[in-house]
Amino acid sequence: MRADDIREMSADEIQSRIAQLEEERFRLKFRSATEPLEDPLRLRWIRKDVARLKTILRERLLETGAKARGE
Repeated sequence: MRADDIREMSADEIQSRIAQLEEERFRLKFRSATEPLEDPLRLRWIRKDVARLKTILRERLLETGAKARGE
């Protein structure tokens, strides 16, 4: 998922996407303990996508806070 695509999403969409990815990550980690995964790199991609989503969400939060203070 690209940062440009994320920036086009609303805050609610970002939150729901984070929840979906976290659930998928949990399931993959659980499954990896019992059997080998088809795509073990998927865990890394999910982790990085969640980080991107949270970063952009945080940027928006800081941006709205700065606007509220009049900066």
